[in-house]
Amino acid sequence: MTALPPSGVTTPPRELLERVAQGLSSVVLGKAPHVRLAVTCLAARGHLLLEDVPGVGTTTLAEGIAKAFSLSYARIQFTADLLPSDILGAQIFHQARGTFEFRAGPLFHQLVLADELNRAPPRTQSALLEAMGQAQVSLDGVTHPLPRPFVVVATQNPVDLSGTYPLPDSQLDRFLVRMSLGHLPPEVEAELVQTRRGDPLTGMKTVATGHDLEALQAAADQVRVDPDVAQYTVRLATATRTHAEIERGASTRAVLALMAAARANALWEGRDFATPGDVRAMLVPTFSHRLLLKSALQGTFSRDEAGLLLEELAKKTPQPR
Repeated sequence: MTALPPSGVTTPPRELLERVAQGLSSVVLGKAPHVRLAVTCLAARGHLLLEDVPGVGTTTLAEGIAKAFSLSYARIQFTADLLPSDILGAQIFHQARGTFEFRAGPLFHQLVLADELNRAPPRTQSALLEAMGQAQVSLDGVTHPLPRPFVVVATQNPVDLSGTYPLPDSQLDRFLVRMSLGHLPPEVEAELVQTRRGDPLTGMKTVATGHDLEALQAAADQVRVDPDVAQYTVRLATATRTHAEIERGASTRAVLALMAAARANALWEGRDFATPGDVRAMLVPTFSHRLLLKSALQGTFSRDEAGLLLEELAKKTPQPR
């Protein structure tokens, strides 16, 4: 069966996804799987966490996504002295009128890059929680809706770098997908050194709109999930809760995140139904940052360990036919 575009939308979801991915791949070289995963995350109404050392293209990816969808964009550089009001905005006294008025902060954009998120203390990090969870900001008893669509792309430095604060579980849980771009393949990096001049985003074309992104999200919402596929997703989550090396397994919110990502992944194949393969493809990106491993409590945790455990669990968990 073929996924149909929502009413009023003429571009099929698969064609739109491929068009955006092609545009991003022209500026984020040699990272086609990562580009696809990032676009899938947005189609699933998710926020994206990029865990990398500085200088591997994370900012280019975030800016490229904003330009591809023609989204309003703001970059917030997180530092140790950043305050919540620097992100959210504040009530400013208007002397001529004798009243206070709300002045919106940089969070009030459709795509926000939270650069080096874990360099800010927990109080400042927590300023994002309501925005990422409910697309709104509450200040002084007044709720301010954020623009739609609303996406946070955050970068996180490795925890062994100086000047970092670990992201709390509640913050990590707000991100649908965590991934790492990593370094370029040597042959791609050599080509980049020879050919790149100036800002790579200068020549990038806008290929979609914010309305197109909302249409993709609506199409992903319509993807059907068979009861057997739903039960398979729950079995994977249950396996994380009983594994000897996992202190705390996947929550119900994590299960819902995995299912949303699987629905969006189905759009790449032009399907209006999710398969066990879709669930399997999105398991590590959606679960790995939500697990608490016993090795983390002992101080011997490595970033790849959660992914390896999930791969092991997936091999042992039977898929429905």
